[in-house]
This record gives sequence, structure tokens and C-alpha cells, in this order.
Amino acid sequence: MALTLRLPRAGGELYEYTVGNSAASFTVPEQPFKSRIAFSAAHVVCDPFADTDPLNNAQIDWNATLQYRHYLWSLGLAVAEAMDTAQRGMGLNWQHAKELIRRSTAEARSVGGRIASGAGTDHLAPGPNVTLADVEAAYEEQVGFVEGEGSQVILMASRALAACAKGPEDYERVYGRILSQVKQPVILHWLGDMFDPALAGYWGYKDDLDAAMDVCLRIIRAHKDKVDGIKISLLDADKEIRMRRLLPEGVNMYTGDDFNYPELIRGDDQGYSHALLGIFDAIAPAAAAALHALDAGDVDRYNAILEPTVPLSRHIFQKPTYAYKTGVVFMAYLNGRQSHFRMIGGSEGARSIIHLADLFVLADRAGLLADPELAVKRMNRALALAGIEG
Repeated sequence: MALTLRLPRAGGELYEYTVGNSAASFTVPEQPFKSRIAFSAAHVVCDPFADTDPLNNAQIDWNATLQYRHYLWSLGLAVAEAMDTAQRGMGLNWQHAKELIRRSTAEARSVGGRIASGAGTDHLAPGPNVTLADVEAAYEEQVGFVEGEGSQVILMASRALAACAKGPEDYERVYGRILSQVKQPVILHWLGDMFDPALAGYWGYKDDLDAAMDVCLRIIRAHKDKVDGIKISLLDADKEIRMRRLLPEGVNMYTGDDFNYPELIRGDDQGYSHALLGIFDAIAPAAAAALHALDAGDVDRYNAILEPTVPLSRHIFQKPTYAYKTGVVFMAYLNGRQSHFRMIGGSEGARSIIHLADLFVLADRAGLLADPELAVKRMNRALALAGIEG
């Protein structure tokens, strides 16, 4: 029986859309990936029944949040914890992040899942009196906590450092100090200002990404034994490929490019990128199946699975890019991975009903509605809240 619903276009016009007969069948073998490392940056599920201020003190539904991580591990994906996908610095403060890291790391140990967790300086508010020493101390506190819990460190970009650094040498000083102290190799994270406007000019250059890249590469080369790899989220495939080719031997490139990930992970005759992606949260079954196809040398199958997910990803990550978390959580809601469409900080309201309706269509075309009947039911609930009755 066809599943049809009425969806809105810009301007208020409604049209009928019929969902595909069934979700795509993504075969995911129960074995580790062989040729690529694949992290999914995971979202958090808020507690809709917490009687607290949802904008400033939203609470986390720990059971649902940890169940989602078990789902990602069951597909063979590693979890990148307490990152921007989890609304870090955008509703998830350091106190909540510590509890999230503590709980997730324990769960990872219980199933042998891989985890890496974000360590930054978000408990240090940028301001005119903040010094480089303050930034270093903030990084040391968070790195020490993450390492103490037994998780690998993802060294996140710092808003406080971006605000107080006078030039490239300040970044080299701060990163040099932190990397000289870490116990295990870390993953650096270069997050572009399209994801966080407060990070404009990172590495000391505001309008020259090549010069900024040179600074980052100098830091990596000086401490290559302490760097597992770097994730760059610039949405610029050419810049990522250029940097990938300049990395020291043994240092990995982790793509954070949610626009061009299929080609970057597939790679070329000079190398490839591993993955640390927010979109893998939303397309996890397809991502896992595609990576297994790549392991088997079936590039055509890899392309056939991932290419239809790109329009969905580009839609979810459209400007303002930092609002992408709304689409990621809506996908989890449509697919029955959480019981509600509420977010910490009220971020469920960050995208329009037109955006969500288009997301529904693109998810269907990519074969990513796991239970089409449930997805239609939940899409209709969202439509009703916007005044569109089924």
C-alpha cells in the first residue's frame, strides 16, 4: 500500500508525495572496517520531561543518548563524543560534556567500541582579560579529564584562543604546550567558521586558508609523535586534499567535509581520508555498508550507496551550517531512534518546516527511512505543529 502525505513548498503550496515502497537494504557485516577509520560524531537526546529551563539548563536523556551510541558501535562505527554534533558550546556545556564523556567511555569499554572525546576550552569564556596562560590551563584541565576517563582526545578548536591570539606564534605556543603533555596521540580538529563563526581567523590568518594551513602543519610536524591525525571541517575538498598530501608519514587525515565525503574517503592514487563526520550520525547504515564495500574492493557499490546521501547531507548542512544538528536529530526521530523531536537549547526550532519536509524527501530517496510507515506518521506530527493537517 502506497504511503502518501502532503508536504509544503516555500510559499505555502502543498503537494502530494508518495514514499518509496521500502527502505534500502544496507548489508552491514559484523566485522571491523579494514581500509578506513570511521568516526561518527554523535548527537545527544534531550530529556523532554525535565522541568528545567530548556534554553539554559536542558537535561539529557541518558538512556536514549547511550542507546544511540550502542547503535553506532553495532554498525562498526567509532564514536566521536561531545563534539559540535552533540551541541558542544551550543547548549551542551562543559559540565554536561564531562558526564557525557564519562558515561560514553564506560559504555564503549563494555562493548569494545572505539571512542574519542572532545577536549577544548569551552568552560573559559572569551574576554579581554583572557590570556594565553588561561587558555593553556583550560586545555590542560579538559585533556586531563578525557585522558583520565580512558578516552582518546580530540583537541577541539578554542574560541578563547581565537579571541586572544595575536598571531600564528600564539597558536604554536599553546598547541605546542598541550601536545608536549598528552599521554597518547590526539586528533586535532580544525573547525571552519561556517560551523562556528567565533573561530574565524583560526591559526592566525582570517582570509588566507593556505597560510593558516601552513601554521597547522608546522605544529603537526613539530609534534608528529603526539598527533594521530587531524580532522578538518572547511567544506573545501581541494584544501583537504592539499593538506592530506603534506601531512607527515603516519599522521591521518580525517575528513570533516559533509559535502564531499564520498570522494575524499574513496581517495586517489596519492592517498585518502579517514572519516570523522557529523553526517555519519544521520546516514549510519549507509555509511557502514559503503565502507564494507570499499573494503571488498567494490568501488561501484561504494559509490552507489553513498552518492544518493550527498544531496541529503548538503541539505542538512546548508547555511547557516551550525544549525545542522536540527536535521541530524530529526533523522533520528523519523527513524524511531528517539521518541520525540526536542533538543537542548530549543534547537528543534532552528530549521523551517519546509527544510524538514525537503529533508524527509531526500532521506527517502537515499533509502534512509528505516520504517517508512513510522517516518510518515512522525513527519505528519511535525506538519501538524506547523498547521498542516494530513
